[in-house]
This record gives sequence, structure tokens and C-alpha cells, in this order.
Amino acid sequence: MNKQKGDGVSDSPAGRLQALFEGHRLTPTQRRIAHCMVRRAGDVPFLSSVELAELAGVSQPSVTRFAVALGFDGYPALRRHLREVAPAESTGGPGAGDGSEHNEYQQAVLAEMENLRHLAELLADPAPVERAGRLLAASRPLPVLGLRAASSQARGFAYFAAKVHPDVRLLDEGGSMLTDRVDAAVRAGATALLCFALPRHPREVVEALEYARAAGLTVVTVAESAFAPVAAHSDLLIPAAVGTGLAFDTACAPMLLGRVLLEAMADELPDAQARLEEFDTKAAARGLFVE
Repeated sequence: MNKQKGDGVSDSPAGRLQALFEGHRLTPTQRRIAHCMVRRAGDVPFLSSVELAELAGVSQPSVTRFAVALGFDGYPALRRHLREVAPAESTGGPGAGDGSEHNEYQQAVLAEMENLRHLAELLADPAPVERAGRLLAASRPLPVLGLRAASSQARGFAYFAAKVHPDVRLLDEGGSMLTDRVDAAVRAGATALLCFALPRHPREVVEALEYARAAGLTVVTVAESAFAPVAAHSDLLIPAAVGTGLAFDTACAPMLLGRVLLEAMADELPDAQARLEEFDTKAAARGLFVE
């Protein structure tokens, strides 16, 4: 989680790895290695550089350069450091819990379950989500950005948020109109922007966040990793990993984190419950849903 605003980092294995990486300017390839290490935090102290490179989908020399970028003499020195700080309950050993006895569909589901477990560990410290809830609730209007792969996450959040927030503006289309819509939100009084950013990251999302911050908006971002390209343009980034075992990424954890942010935002809106009850009354009168 982004610590720029004083948010704590979990003392879990993943949290300690994130703390190790913070403050370093990592290349896209190095961010990919860091992301892989966070996802496999329990196994990483026991992996060779070749095994880590294979898991991250990079070359073995890239892993060596990554270790040097972190200030170590090489990957063996980094691995020794990780073993020293690894918790006693680490699974220990390459391939541990890798699901090799399952077929590829089962492995994809199991990987998503692991992503959700990491998210649960992250939420042990609720302060960042609670802070995000306050920022989103106070912004009138509230722009919600998500392009390409992240558009469904943004649309789902905006659909439910509109039931409790008085003015939610979905930004799910790129192009030259995107900055115009950010400008319109700022003119109308917006103070924060929520962004869902998932790989592969469109260049215009990064540019839109940079523009939004320059316009005075506080940017809250849900991304697959604290090392995503959007991190540098976010005031508060909360990571939720995506699954990469299938041809197309799966995003159960980002979707669930979006619902958690909805809950935190609703908790900060005094009339949220009244709005929901009003909607239910009108829906019943219109026969909107089939029971």
C-alpha cells in the first residue's frame, strides 16, 4: 500500500516485501518481478533466480539486476536476506502449494483464492480503506475512472455507488473527451477521483491521473500491485492482485476491494441508508425486480 500519506504496511510476508521495495525506482520488468515476489511471498526465500525468473516471466539476468537495484550484491544476497526475515511458518520450498496436482482451471481458481487471502491480510489494517471511504464520500461529484480491462470494475462500482452517493460520474471511455470530463467534474466541485487500473495499463489512464492530480483531485487507486505504473500518480493506492493463469486475467480481488470501498464510503454518508430504503420502496412500487 502506498505509504506516502503515512499509511501502515502490514507485517505479513507480503507487507515486508513491499516495504523492501519502497523507495526504489523500478523498471517495468523489475516491477513485474516485485509483483511476483509479493504474490509468492512464502516461497520466494527458497526459490533460485532461475525459478523466480520463470515465475515472473522474465530472464534470469533481469532477476540479478533487480537484486542489485535493491542494493544487494546479487540475487543470493537478496535471498539470504529474505530467509532471515521470513516467518517461521513459511511454506518453504519451491513448488510448495503450487497446485501441480490440479488441472489448469482448478489452478486458476486456487490462485484467485490466494489473491483473496492476500487481500484479507491487507485489510487487517482498515485505516487506508477507511481513509479512502472518507475521501470518496466527501467528493461531490465523484468521478470513477476505469478503461479497457478495468472498465467493468469502474462501471460496477459506479452502479452501486449511485444508490448512496448523490453524484457519481463514470469515466470509462478514453479519447480527447476524457480530460474534458475531468475538468467538468473539478468545476462542479469534485475533490477526489477513484481509479480502477488493471493490466495491461493504457497510457491514457496514467496521463489522466497525472492530469487529475494537477487539477487538484486526490487520486484513490485500486491496482493489481503497489508497483503498477499508476502508483506514481496516486495519492492512495490499495493493491488487489489479478489472476494470470488463464488466457485473460481474472480480477476477483479488485472487484471485492471495490465493494469494500463502497462499504467504507457508505459508512461516511449519513443518508446512505435512507437512500437505499427509498430505492427499495420505489423499486417495489414499479415491480422492478422479479422475486
